[in-house]
Amino acid sequence: MSVERIQQHFRDSAAVKLEALETLSVSIAAAIDTMFVALANGNRIFACGNGGSAADAQHFAAELIGRFERERPGLPAIALSTDTSVLTAIANDYSFDQIYSKQVWALGQPGDVLLAISTSGNSANVLAAIEAAHEREMIVIALSGKGGGRMQEVLSDTDIHLCVPSDRTARIQEVHLLTIHCLCDGIDAMLLGED
Repeated sequence: MSVERIQQHFRDSAAVKLEALETLSVSIAAAIDTMFVALANGNRIFACGNGGSAADAQHFAAELIGRFERERPGLPAIALSTDTSVLTAIANDYSFDQIYSKQVWALGQPGDVLLAISTSGNSANVLAAIEAAHEREMIVIALSGKGGGRMQEVLSDTDIHLCVPSDRTARIQEVHLLTIHCLCDGIDAMLLGED
């Protein structure tokens, strides 16, 4: 394996992160404010995605329910990708496209937040979840890349779209993870003060 190839991955990742720093910082701050207000009002944050994005949804929920870097009471967050019985029942009885929207309909309340993650912005089940969230009067914070795909067409004016400026899935996922850490840190800073 070429060391140069490995080093190029680091350079490419750093370059995309620096570009995202310029284009996403203000929107990430708005997403933190939105999530904090929802949590302060007793609402919950739901998260969904597929594959690596499902793992990111779980990671986000775990950081809120447990802790990020500082001790605090757990915060109500639910990764919609984790209950295999629910997922397989919905996929079997209805369709895979409805695995998240059915859960949003059943669990979501006005004022809740949906963190919708899709590297392409085209995941049908994530798009359906966004539409269900709107019908439940929830706010959507969307993480995407590759220009945003169809996701940008279904988002409303009150939603926040964090679209990573890259077409490479690995680079998009790397910025999504950093963004999730920014969200968690920002929520903690608003709850506990900046350290």
